[in-house]
Amino acid sequence: MDDGVEAGAGVNKRFRAFEPAAVMLVPPSLDEWLPQNHLSRFIADIVETQLDLKKFYASYAKTKGQPPYDPRLMVRVLLYGYCVGVRSSRELERVCVDVVAFRWLAAQQAPDFRSIARFRKRHLSSLGNVFLQALELCRAAGMVSLGQVALDGTKVRANASRRKAMSYARLTEKQKVLADEVSALLADADAIDDAEDARFGKDKRGDELPPELARRESRLVKLAEARAALEADAAARARKDAEKKARDKGDDDDVVSKKGDDAAKNAVVAPKAQRNFTDPDARIMKTADGSFHYTYNAQAIVDADHQVIVATTLTNIAVDVEQVVPMIEKLHATMGTLPAEVLVDAGYCSAANLDYAKTVEAASDGRTEFFIATGRVKHGERVPDVPRGRIPADATLRERMARKLKTKKGRAAYARRKAIVEPAAAKSARILSNQLRIGVTGTRS
Repeated sequence: MDDGVEAGAGVNKRFRAFEPAAVMLVPPSLDEWLPQNHLSRFIADIVETQLDLKKFYASYAKTKGQPPYDPRLMVRVLLYGYCVGVRSSRELERVCVDVVAFRWLAAQQAPDFRSIARFRKRHLSSLGNVFLQALELCRAAGMVSLGQVALDGTKVRANASRRKAMSYARLTEKQKVLADEVSALLADADAIDDAEDARFGKDKRGDELPPELARRESRLVKLAEARAALEADAAARARKDAEKKARDKGDDDDVVSKKGDDAAKNAVVAPKAQRNFTDPDARIMKTADGSFHYTYNAQAIVDADHQVIVATTLTNIAVDVEQVVPMIEKLHATMGTLPAEVLVDAGYCSAANLDYAKTVEAASDGRTEFFIATGRVKHGERVPDVPRGRIPADATLRERMARKLKTKKGRAAYARRKAIVEPAAAKSARILSNQLRIGVTGTRS
């Protein structure tokens, strides 16, 4: 071949020079490989000029040990990774070598996945504050107006297998079997101790229990903890139900408390009640495909302007109905104000939530308005297809809300709910799912 002519190509065709083994005489600048309008440059500017990283630096009080990676580097990599959908610590290590944008953000230092994971876990609270600062920046930039927000929930798979759970009835049976096995092994422990003392010497802990015994004792402790947790859950549910029934009957506080104590004391755990060993906080829930898995319920409130998530949380309660009040309160605490319109689907509709919505609307003098889907109209409810005239004085809160959603304003507002919240809620769920896998979500309700 001559002059770069490829075998089989046209005789007069020239190709660009391709020399993989060529050596660069002048060191290349990685900065020249990245477009000026690239998202990574924006992330770098935000970290350098806008974010307060004092909490990160303040946590490094000791001077001993190997120098850690600069928090600016790690925050740049993590923020950009979240933006482009790279959240795995191992994957972040790979892209810091393979992808120009990540190499530029990391200044070619390429932190390993253990350092990335440790940094994320160590600075979980500070990272949460960074996202709060980012939310404030979005608001200052006009990306969050709180004119219209929507709340939704989605199931997030827990990092737990249904095969790693055990029913209460089987827990009890298995405990007895393991207890017998441990007792039998303990009977041999004294004889084994003497032999191991002679074999390993007095200073080598030769009197330790055999590994098999230690393993089974550990297993027995886990079984006991799981059984106690199931019993505590059953007692709590029994107490709650008994106290509710007592209050509904009009009993005074002392009677309500006594009935709750009696119910808790006599609570019986359902034989099929389960407890998972891998992730005890996870609960069996029905997922979108109709199957049942150990999952969490991720909640998100999204602003309509640019689909910025302004509040999010993770719960192990399967139904959404209990999340309206805590999510609105969390939004209020984060942003310092309430939105003009709150759009919520029928999964959140309840008498308590409708009453809460009425209270908030009254306290805000109409500046905040709720649009909560009421689902199917129940038998006997009076909701005209096209509301006209005055609302009946004896109309229930549910009838009033259903009537509002049938008005021109109500239909126009609620029609925006799905487009606002569902894409962003799904993204929030993916982030929370990844955090579950690396164990950094913190306390879960």
